[in-house]
Amino acid sequence: MQNLSPLVLLERVGPVAIITLNRPDQRNSVNTGLADALRKAIVEFETSPELRIAVLTGAGAVFCAGMDLGAFLDGEGDSILFGENLFAGFVNAKRSKPVIAAIEGAAVAGGLELALACDMIVSGKSAKFGLPEVQVGLFPVAGGAFRLAQVIPPAKALEMCLTGDSITATEAQNLGLINHLVPDGEAFSKAIELAGKIASNAPLAVQALYQVSKFAKSNEQEAWAASRHWWHCIKDSEDAQEGPAAFKEKRSPQWTGK
Repeated sequence: MQNLSPLVLLERVGPVAIITLNRPDQRNSVNTGLADALRKAIVEFETSPELRIAVLTGAGAVFCAGMDLGAFLDGEGDSILFGENLFAGFVNAKRSKPVIAAIEGAAVAGGLELALACDMIVSGKSAKFGLPEVQVGLFPVAGGAFRLAQVIPPAKALEMCLTGDSITATEAQNLGLINHLVPDGEAFSKAIELAGKIASNAPLAVQALYQVSKFAKSNEQEAWAASRHWWHCIKDSEDAQEGPAAFKEKRSPQWTGK
């Protein structure tokens, strides 16, 4: 797959898209160029029918250090934070496919907000997580101020926001922020393994589950309605016939996504 920009690399491994933030010399901090490139990469991922799941990672030692403060001082703040899909062209993107964050080093400020916008997080043991914006006179406007409290205990989330202090990857796992904690340098390979396992399942069923899971924080009436809608979307599909048949015949299913 052809890369759309040197600032964000987009590769394909079978049905898995690998999206890499590629400003390692700037700790993958987000300027307008990176935001534009990530927005385009997400569009490419979403519109490519052969891609079912993505892994978002960062080149070099750090996942992402947030907004490039130099770019902010140069007047790029609004375009970085409030362009299409909001921060980095990603945190408010409408997505129909899951994204896994593979984190090494640090996910701080907007970097943590990028991770919170993903659906699962795999982290190396030495990684740090934090929202230090208050320490430089700003605040986490890209979702961190409320999304962190949706994942970890609200009092702890508020403490992190108001102090700007970071937590370790072990603390993050204990608080339920990350899915898998692995040795340093292995976050990407574990994320690819997890993505491959998900992509091996029936595509329509994965899509339905992903859409219904978004109602986890809604009232149950909306969740039941979404469940019924997606059940009727897939129950007569070719894959819904293939899966039970393969199970009965003790063979591996051959998914068509139809």
